[in-house]
Amino acid sequence: PHSVPTVSPQVGSYKDISHESLSLFRLLEPQIEILVLGTGDRVERLHPAMLKQMRECGIAVEVQDTPNACATFNFLTSERRVAAAGLIPP
Repeated sequence: PHSVPTVSPQVGSYKDISHESLSLFRLLEPQIEILVLGTGDRVERLHPAMLKQMRECGIAVEVQDTPNACATFNFLTSERRVAAAGLIPP
């Protein structure tokens, strides 16, 4: 039997972002090239190990405040890039 990762969508602040919450983005098909994370009103630093794990899976991560993350996501998709966004409301 296949084991399916458990994904918790309960991310209320950047402090809730974890390996587990990012695992959802590794499951998407087609595989995304870039993940844009909006961390609310301000840009917040994420643990380097989480970013490294995503890079090792072939996914670049861009961390921005949420309004800029929305603009970046829209730009990337207008360029036909395979992107996803994880956005925490400001």
